[in-house]
Amino acid sequence: MSKILVVDDERDIVDLVSLHLQREGHEVESVDNGLAVLPMAVKTAPDLIVLDLMLPGIDGVQVHRRLRADTRTRHIPVIMLTARAQTNDRIAGLEGGADDYLTKPFSPRELMLRIGAVLRRTQKVVMLAEQRIGDFLLDRRNMSLSIRGKLVELTITELKLMTTLMANPDVIHSRSELLSAVWGYADDTHSRTLDTHIKRLRDKLGDHGRHIGTLRRQGYLFHSMIQEETAEA
Repeated sequence: MSKILVVDDERDIVDLVSLHLQREGHEVESVDNGLAVLPMAVKTAPDLIVLDLMLPGIDGVQVHRRLRADTRTRHIPVIMLTARAQTNDRIAGLEGGADDYLTKPFSPRELMLRIGAVLRRTQKVVMLAEQRIGDFLLDRRNMSLSIRGKLVELTITELKLMTTLMANPDVIHSRSELLSAVWGYADDTHSRTLDTHIKRLRDKLGDHGRHIGTLRRQGYLFHSMIQEETAEA
């Protein structure tokens, strides 16, 4: 059983999501105002947050920024839930560090599957040991990545993506393989989610982002070594 915090100001949505979560055996807390989310998250320490973007007080984007900025809540995975269907809103949520994104109207079953996938990969990351490749040290037990001893702050989803890529360095991972391993589904309609996370990973890695290579129409890979004269794949 996991504890889920549902953040939405539409009572019908909260009741619907809560009903399905409780049927799955989860404990549910809810909040209907953006200003109350961080205090509630600190108080209850949920395993996952379902966060609507359209909220009174402050909107979901600002709520998410506060969650990621606070050391007590930055590790909590977030699934964004919103009526906004525009691509820019989805990308903004993912680039901000959200673990997944679902638009209203939505299938409760699909939301349950996504919640389950996020919880499973969170638990798997904690169980694994550490791995060193060149300047990279991936400590899966403590959910951290360091490069030359300097910590790189990653979300759980980003860490899972690095874990998958680094598990088989210099091997091409197809898009469907990565979607399945990290998000729990291989539907190519979610490719934008993968691309956005890869871009954010490269940005966080700085110059070392070149270790994540792209092969058009094939997928991504982690280069164990980078030669200065070789351009990024």
